[in-house]
Amino acid sequence: MTTFPPPDFTQPAFANFPDANFSPAPADGVLPDGFFSTTNLPTFVRINGRWIAPKEPRMDAGLVLDQAGTIWTREGRRLKKGDMVAVGDKEDGSQGIFVQTHMGVHAEAGDAFAFMSSEVSREKPIDYAQMARVLVDEKERGGYPIWVTGPALVHSRARSDMSWFIANGYVGALLAGNAVAVHDIEASIYGTTLGMSNTGEITQGGHGAHMRAINRVRAAGSIPNAVSQGIITDGIMYSCVKHDVPFVLTGSIRDDGPLPGVITDMLVAQDAMRQHTMKATMAILVATALHAIATGNMLPAFVQNADGTMRELPTICVDSSEFVVSKLKDRGTHQAFGVVTNAQDFMHILRLYVERELEARSANSRTKVEPMAAR
Repeated sequence: MTTFPPPDFTQPAFANFPDANFSPAPADGVLPDGFFSTTNLPTFVRINGRWIAPKEPRMDAGLVLDQAGTIWTREGRRLKKGDMVAVGDKEDGSQGIFVQTHMGVHAEAGDAFAFMSSEVSREKPIDYAQMARVLVDEKERGGYPIWVTGPALVHSRARSDMSWFIANGYVGALLAGNAVAVHDIEASIYGTTLGMSNTGEITQGGHGAHMRAINRVRAAGSIPNAVSQGIITDGIMYSCVKHDVPFVLTGSIRDDGPLPGVITDMLVAQDAMRQHTMKATMAILVATALHAIATGNMLPAFVQNADGTMRELPTICVDSSEFVVSKLKDRGTHQAFGVVTNAQDFMHILRLYVERELEARSANSRTKVEPMAAR
């Protein structure tokens, strides 16, 4: 994984750049004219001669200076009248705002800041071993991988693999829609998803199974209550509850129920998801176009290290269609690595490679210890 330093602001090119300009927000929820619109790239703002990195970075927001001299990345709807907002349209530092668009050795070649960027094609090989290493590394360093899933993951019978990742500490948080939880819970209670058996056969009266599942959870009062009462006995939501993994379930116009705990106010849902994207050190987006793009818009393309250096924020987008992955990248999440395959294959094979990686690391550890013990 590429690690790269922040810009060297002692270089002569930065010597004559001014401090950034700020204008007050004219009203609650309104950015001033000429506000600087953020990207997901490392950004620095010059205040009193010092270059400062804004906190909680994301694309499509403004830069707000608080009274303590801290810069915050804030969505326009969060502003209060009078908040001081950075203004300007240049990213080269000439207006006191610098966006780091290149990194490491690639900067010399003039390549755009791209991290794991790849052309999207189902014909390209999928490096599961590398993805497994990155995921295991994140767990070992105490990282916070967020998973964003669609209901196809449940319908394709990948829920047991998702449950395994949750139970074994590879999921910092789960972000999904009402349907993911509904059909996962349906599978736990009735053994079907959308009325289909685990062999893909339609069951008699199965069209109502998801509604009965919703009704049972609503009667219990919550998903955790349904787990504690033995209504939900396995699966994704069961594993989240049992292993204290936070989840955010968001609603849509077409939702049945919805389940208790599903957030139907979209602004509240954004805020709930944002609490996890701000902590994310990796993102895995599986079989969900809208949730993937929404999450990508909330993610920075980088992670700040304790020593001031930065590293890429690995973002893996999995879908059976090249269109979804391309759409995510076109909407600004250029660092996303596209995997064009179905959810079941991806989840099963990634788990296999993670298990292999763990076995290899365990063997290496034993090899290092045994000679020392012999001495």
